[in-house]
Amino acid sequence: MRTLTNQDFSKQRVVVRVDFNVPIDDQFQVTDSTRISAAKETIDYILQQGGSCVLLSHLGRPKGKDSKLSLSHITDKVQDILGVPVAFFGDCIGTAAEEVTASLVPGSVMLMENLRFYEEETAGDLDFAKSLSKLGDCYVNDAFGTAHRAHASTTIMAQFFNENKFFGRLLEKEVNAIEKVMKSGEKPVLAILGGAKVSSKITIIENMLDKIDHLIVGGGMVYTFIKAQGGQVGRSICEDDFCDYALKLLEKAKAKGVAVHLPTDVIIADDFSNDADNKVCKVGEIPNDWEGLDAGPETLKYFEKIVMQSKTILWNGPLGVFEFENFAKGTITLGEHIEKSTAAGGFSLVGGGDSVAAVKQFGFEDKMSYISTGGGAMLESLEGKTLPGIAALL
Repeated sequence: MRTLTNQDFSKQRVVVRVDFNVPIDDQFQVTDSTRISAAKETIDYILQQGGSCVLLSHLGRPKGKDSKLSLSHITDKVQDILGVPVAFFGDCIGTAAEEVTASLVPGSVMLMENLRFYEEETAGDLDFAKSLSKLGDCYVNDAFGTAHRAHASTTIMAQFFNENKFFGRLLEKEVNAIEKVMKSGEKPVLAILGGAKVSSKITIIENMLDKIDHLIVGGGMVYTFIKAQGGQVGRSICEDDFCDYALKLLEKAKAKGVAVHLPTDVIIADDFSNDADNKVCKVGEIPNDWEGLDAGPETLKYFEKIVMQSKTILWNGPLGVFEFENFAKGTITLGEHIEKSTAAGGFSLVGGGDSVAAVKQFGFEDKMSYISTGGGAMLESLEGKTLPGIAALL
């Protein structure tokens, strides 16, 4: 990996592909600035070295130019977080863009307009990538959230910089965190996979069986495994088509020496709502008109033992419907167990939209070793795929 360490960016214009695809409200205010904050370390380093930064990002999924998705709306927030003046330019390619970036003085930052105003960006267009490359002398990719896309700015433009292309600090951290789980992590290694469907996690589970010692299955996925083993799951979410696969997966895990842990009891409800009647029930004995919405108390004590004996932990997916306050206890308690394990010297990586949302919602953000900024990119990494945005830098 060509990282920023020991690189001299003095008097260099550095094109930095950041991921400022942040949520904004009706008043165009940023409602979660995590991704902007995550890029600060890279930008600070370049500025301290005497370089200037040309920031490229997308925002949303515009169909052509759309003023509602202009990066001009977030410029003030970027400026606040970076603590330096940030200029905005209303395009990202062309003669005017090249001239304005050519005049940047060391220590200055310019945010260019939304890359996806041009369909050539997502098409990975070579000429568009070449136009972007004219904005600077060096290229730094710090956008892990889009590293799994072979877009012009994340992958194609890297070829125009020869040796002058680098991993940003955030991208470097993301790669190292995943490597720690998949390759170099201290054993025992535990993967906690939750979420609604087994089908969406097949390739991850398949790829991870050679790397992990324990697998905790949570969320809606549980009921496919339980039904496959002859249990009654009531109205719980269940993929009947994947019952046979679930059994094969359990056999595969056993053959590889991976211990698979399923809930023993769950909190069931008579309706999918926060206010539904609920009670504790054995996981394979759910009545017909009830559905499982969270892990039960016995399960949480059982899972605690597994978490506390593990030295490396990947958490992807909640244990229940944490969006409902009455069914959030399983996810919160699991977070507390992982926090305790991390404090005792374990390594914990949290990734995937729902688990990251839960970690933020329940105040675990600073209690985990690393929280990934890229849902889809992290999942593809766990599947064993080489991300095009990373391959382009190697």
